[in-house]
Amino acid sequence: MGKQLEAKRRGVEEDGRRKGKGKPNTKAAAIVAEEAVPVTGCWIRFPRLRGCMSSRAKVDSSTGGGGGGESKLVTDGCQDQSVPPASGSTTTSNTGSISPSSIVGEELKLAFQLRRFTFNELKCATRNFRPESLLGEGGFGCVFKGWIEENGTAPVKPGTGLTVAVKTLNHDGLQGHKEWVAEVDFLGNLQHPHLVKLVGYCIEDDQRLLVYEFMPRGSLENHLFRKSLPLPWAIRMKIALGAAKGLAFLHEEAERPVIYRDFKTSNILLDSDYNAKLSDFGLAKDGPEGDKTHVSTRVMGTYGYAAPEYVMTGHLTSKSDVYSFGVVLLEMMTGRRSMDKNRPNGEHNLVEWARPYLGERRRFYKLVDPRLDGNFSIKGAQKTALLAHACLSRDPKARPLMSQVVEVLKPLQNLKDMASSSYFFQSMQHERRTALASPHGSQSMKAQGTFARNGQQPLRSLSYGPHASPYRQSPRTDGKRQ
Repeated sequence: MGKQLEAKRRGVEEDGRRKGKGKPNTKAAAIVAEEAVPVTGCWIRFPRLRGCMSSRAKVDSSTGGGGGGESKLVTDGCQDQSVPPASGSTTTSNTGSISPSSIVGEELKLAFQLRRFTFNELKCATRNFRPESLLGEGGFGCVFKGWIEENGTAPVKPGTGLTVAVKTLNHDGLQGHKEWVAEVDFLGNLQHPHLVKLVGYCIEDDQRLLVYEFMPRGSLENHLFRKSLPLPWAIRMKIALGAAKGLAFLHEEAERPVIYRDFKTSNILLDSDYNAKLSDFGLAKDGPEGDKTHVSTRVMGTYGYAAPEYVMTGHLTSKSDVYSFGVVLLEMMTGRRSMDKNRPNGEHNLVEWARPYLGERRRFYKLVDPRLDGNFSIKGAQKTALLAHACLSRDPKARPLMSQVVEVLKPLQNLKDMASSSYFFQSMQHERRTALASPHGSQSMKAQGTFARNGQQPLRSLSYGPHASPYRQSPRTDGKRQ
């Protein structure tokens, strides 16, 4: 083993001398030397990027929408999830490999600024895709932390150069390729401060990888539902405004309108200053053009976030995204998940539970995350509740444009009228504590709203719960993308 590594190191140095006028390629040689570090366990299998984790490095993945009691899946690798075919739909096999040369030229619209990486460069940048570099996993694949040159593609030592997130593709065939193409097509040609930046890509044989800017604070989902300390109100409002600006750009400012279709807390990533950026464009669709009012498509998305008219008809519009924004705004206000089956009956569905309180000037307090303990703006919470109510209107035409949402949120930043100093809030807190202390108190605190039931089963292609964040991922359950 030692002799092989030494020979490999010398070969790299010789190659560096030939290309660099006598100077050895010390960077590459140093990275090769790192391979000498022993790693126990058979953990890397990359003929087609199907396995990407050590058997000893297991990750808890969320598959349910149930808050702290959501079901966990402990997996030994990023394997394709078996999804039963939807009734009345056709399926295609994803097991056959495809030739990238026959498809890329036809489908891939690459922006000139994207960097093209070799597989070996990304392998070295992530330190051989080792478990310690794993950021998360999802239906698309595993995401690893890596380091590359500031303005190039060559790998560099950890902690230097540009930090990136490298996302792999873990399933084969035409469908997986289409998902990869959708990501590159949208993020490769759209640039905005509130969209995650796509740095580059790798397409080599059957391997597909995407390279993104690294978002150090992870997803909004993690901060809202997985952190022990509650996210401060001012930061919640900052994130809401940033995410709204991202959607407004897609709907109204981009050269071609884009419907995001998968707006949720796990797809909102945060930089070091809590600036929100939208990620994961695998479900995005071009918006209607000309005289068309909607796009007809197979229903995809996540339960609890999808607009009801889209679920019922498959008619997709930008107002479908506005509804999803209203759900996320409600999650940020309440600290509750959109779907949480661990809560009492009548409180599983956040929107239906919250409706009786939305728009009520003296009842909105009951919607605010109790963990904030009064450390929120009274005016800000009132305006937020009214805005969520408008976004969640059952009539799509009554929902505001995202540019209008942005204008409502702008004045709500850094307001100082804290509820903790309000006599009304203190009285309400006392009433709440008294109610919770009584044997039947929890019943009196329930809202009258219940699940929306119309005799139909949930549609087949919607997935349950949060997933697909590059920093907290879990297997997709929504079947094929379109």
